[in-house]
Amino acid sequence: MQLIINGKFRDFDSAGFSVAHLVSTLALEGKRLAIECNGEIVPRSQFAEKQLTDGDKLEIVGAVGGG
Repeated sequence: MQLIINGKFRDFDSAGFSVAHLVSTLALEGKRLAIECNGEIVPRSQFAEKQLTDGDKLEIVGAVGGG
């Protein structure tokens, strides 16, 4: 399966999986993230239910703290 993540093509072995699985695969667990899939924000509460398919376009943004 091929996804477009932050403008770059990425290939994955699985035919389809959830946003939660993607977050785990990219080692982003525990980070404060906003994820948009095909122009729509995916609420964190729906990461496990939102299934990704070949060609999906995702934007992943992490929160940065400072002071």
